[in-house]
Amino acid sequence: MSALPAEAPAARSWRDVALVGLALALSIAAVDVLAGSVVIAAVYGGGVVVLGLVLRAALALRPAPVATDFSAPDWSVTHAAIEHPAQAVAITDRAGRLVCANTRFAEWFGTVAPPRLPLAAADPARAEEAARAAWRDGQAHVGEVTAASGTFTLSVDRAGRGEDHLIWRLVPVVRHDPVSEAIAAIAGKPGRALGRESIQAAVVAPDGRMLAANEAFVLRATGSQSGDIIGSDFVSHFESDAQQDIYFTQERGRGMPVRFLHVPIADPDAGEPDDPSLVPSLFLVVDSHAGVGDARAGLPQIEALLARLPLGLAMVDRDGRFLFANSAFLRVAGHDGTVPPPYPSDLVIREDKGALSDAIRRHTQGATTSGDVAVRLRATPDEPVLLGLAAVRGLGECAVLLSLKDSSEETRLKHQIAQGSKMQAIGQLAGGVAHDFNNVLTAIIGYCDLILLRHTPGDSDYDDIQQIKANSNRAASLTRQLLAFSRQQTLRPQVLQLPDVVAEVSTLLKRLIGERITLEVTHDRGLGAVRADPVQLEQVLLNLAVNARDAMADNKAADNRAPGVLKLITRRITAEMVRAMKTDILPIGDYTALVVEDNGHGIRPGQIDKIFEPFFTTKDRGKGTGLGLSTVYGIVKQSGGFIFAESDYGKWTRFTIYFPVHIPDPADQAEAPRERQIETRRRQWTAGGRVLLVEDEDTVRAVAERALVRQGYEVTTASDGEEGLETLVRTYDEGGKFDLVVSDVVMPTMDGPAMAREIRARRPELPFLFMSGYAEETLRREIDIPNMHFLPKPFSVQQIVSAVEDVLRGET
Repeated sequence: MSALPAEAPAARSWRDVALVGLALALSIAAVDVLAGSVVIAAVYGGGVVVLGLVLRAALALRPAPVATDFSAPDWSVTHAAIEHPAQAVAITDRAGRLVCANTRFAEWFGTVAPPRLPLAAADPARAEEAARAAWRDGQAHVGEVTAASGTFTLSVDRAGRGEDHLIWRLVPVVRHDPVSEAIAAIAGKPGRALGRESIQAAVVAPDGRMLAANEAFVLRATGSQSGDIIGSDFVSHFESDAQQDIYFTQERGRGMPVRFLHVPIADPDAGEPDDPSLVPSLFLVVDSHAGVGDARAGLPQIEALLARLPLGLAMVDRDGRFLFANSAFLRVAGHDGTVPPPYPSDLVIREDKGALSDAIRRHTQGATTSGDVAVRLRATPDEPVLLGLAAVRGLGECAVLLSLKDSSEETRLKHQIAQGSKMQAIGQLAGGVAHDFNNVLTAIIGYCDLILLRHTPGDSDYDDIQQIKANSNRAASLTRQLLAFSRQQTLRPQVLQLPDVVAEVSTLLKRLIGERITLEVTHDRGLGAVRADPVQLEQVLLNLAVNARDAMADNKAADNRAPGVLKLITRRITAEMVRAMKTDILPIGDYTALVVEDNGHGIRPGQIDKIFEPFFTTKDRGKGTGLGLSTVYGIVKQSGGFIFAESDYGKWTRFTIYFPVHIPDPADQAEAPRERQIETRRRQWTAGGRVLLVEDEDTVRAVAERALVRQGYEVTTASDGEEGLETLVRTYDEGGKFDLVVSDVVMPTMDGPAMAREIRARRPELPFLFMSGYAEETLRREIDIPNMHFLPKPFSVQQIVSAVEDVLRGET
């Protein structure tokens, strides 16, 4: 329906006049009828007309009302609403024009629109990006921005009835300086409050210069409250007498002895300073002999001072009750809330309550003392902390000042050092045990081989001897685990691709984990080659797969658990990806990663830091030796790699192994011609030769001698290094010679490397074959002589014969 046409103002005015006239005429006629007189009616009508004319004239003189446009915004109200003493607030419209800003914004940035703020390095792009984000999402938080007037946190919000304006808020970033705050407090009212209670306070720089002092200190140090001691040497204001009592130098012979309370001024949130002597200090100086009064006198002023310091400080009376404790003390003590408990002993475990109470009682009696007591807090009962105690006089009745510092970082470092020392000691023990045990196994395996040479399959003793040899080989595998853990195992590194190793062991893994567990293998493209021992890598995969299988053994449908899945993943890790990890453990470089992941029951958070320790196992008693993961860790670290464990308990576990990408060495490529020369010499070699065998273990020496003699070698034996050296010198003096020296490494009197150096000084061309249970790499670093070869223990008869033949074929 269309709207009716509006009535014209002129027509509306004439209609009103006609109505008024009609009403006047009717009223005059009524007066004439009622009064019966025409004169009265005429007078009445004239009076009404005159009165109407007067009212109209008065209304004409009144000023016309001013029209108000309520659709336009009232920016004066908005300006009052955004006014803030500590924030800069500005409003811009859709076009980016600045339409309103508070006083702080004008002072700090002028009247420039926010998108063109003078940000650091002339980079307005961050503000432009914030504006786009606010128009899109309704708000944007940029974080810290730096302008000419300081550093601010910037946030932008979309607002308005039509959401067509942006509100920009910039809050200054305030960084606290404990030293500056302490200087301001000592030089201000808190310092004067301490002075009224006969406490002199001073802030001293690490080099001994005074940075601030309260009026009480200045008066006693200089004799005048207007004395200037800033920059002077703190120690120069004191001296000691024959009884070692300390006095103010200015009060020589007439003052009271004083004592010091030293508090380093360091931010507890920044951790323990590397060198406490480089940290400014707060010194509170009090008289050693003070009168008796109310211990709580002056506490409000002292609390106002100490509460602002970033140090854990508290004070107790002679009965051991808390007088006050600042927030830093309560935070370090692990106490929730701002009000301390009645007694300090309420913060420690039950076993330490008596010791702490006795220490406080001792410090409130007799001469002024200070010291530390080790306590265990209820919040962290496993980590002892040092609680400092100092008797304070000058406050009336004797009180005790307690200090507590946050030593969590120091404790963590101590644990890491202790753990590293423990692992090193266990590694040395494991290596020594494995070395001695390998000598025994060498004899057992060697004699089994010699006996088997006289028996054939089917003999009554043949199977028994084979069982002895098989069990000896199982024992040898245990010693290899110990050596792997202690990183003393002999590795045969090769340049290889991880997918090839995974493919070789996949068939064995499928049989190992069973049919109920699915094996998923995924490989990245462009993987770099790595240098490692493929046999040991297979051992790593087998150990991790066995642990994963056991962890997934309880995956049942009844528990709504997913079927067991073991994932083997190889990934290409670039240097940029490592840099993005922001880890201090993994050096920046290119890696090829091997990931082993399962969806088993996972590892508890409290156990994941211990899983690589030897003999630690999460399995039931009798189901695990605790050497599997420690062996994995040793193999990976000995191969130059890194291993990390992650787990979500009850859901999954993931082991990630990083191997550095191998970069070919030009020296390796030069080895090919030398290998061809060695192969030529091998074809020309004929069996036989003279061998000097040096071994301190009689059984090992006997086995090796019989094995080499059966093969046609002429063997001369010696029981230690000195005898071996004498035998060689005597043989050459008599016109004989040796083609090879086979020697143990660790021997009494003179070990194998020392003997080898003496022999090489006389016969530099003579090759050496060392036998040892230690790692070949370690041996080579210690000996570092050319033409040296290595045979790991335990070895069989065939292995020592083959090793001797290989050395003579390649080097004679």
